[in-house]
Amino acid sequence: MSQFENLKLDKQLCFALYSATNNITRLYRSLLDDYDLTYPQYLVLLVLWEKDGIAIKEVMKKLNLDSGTLSPIIKRLQNAGMVEKVRTDKDERIVRLLLTDKSRKLEPMIAKVQEQVACQTQLNSTEFFELLDRLNQLASSLSNRNARDSAA
Repeated sequence: MSQFENLKLDKQLCFALYSATNNITRLYRSLLDDYDLTYPQYLVLLVLWEKDGIAIKEVMKKLNLDSGTLSPIIKRLQNAGMVEKVRTDKDERIVRLLLTDKSRKLEPMIAKVQEQVACQTQLNSTEFFELLDRLNQLASSLSNRNARDSAA
């Protein structure tokens, strides 16, 4: 038995985040199944619904994914008729992702999925956005620290 109070599981921020993430991701998965979407595909579509025609490198940056992880997700979205890959005329090395009519028509239905998930959190609107803001601050702070450590 540990003599350190800070080593108790219920005192771990990492475990609380891990547990919450697993639960919310499971909820998304169950709701996204109706639309033949995986959670990672949903994340890519979120980026594109925000800015259609974005370069794949920007999608990688926004989602903090490497090309080995993102490429199969994009391939599955292409095969499902949700996105198209296009090279730009100015620089053929830049590949952009474009939404299809199918994925544009899906957006309002997926907006309802997100509302269902937000409702399941049982947080009111203020609590929801305060938590979101705090988590974004935490992610940014940790990301900045990791970037500084990597540069050193």
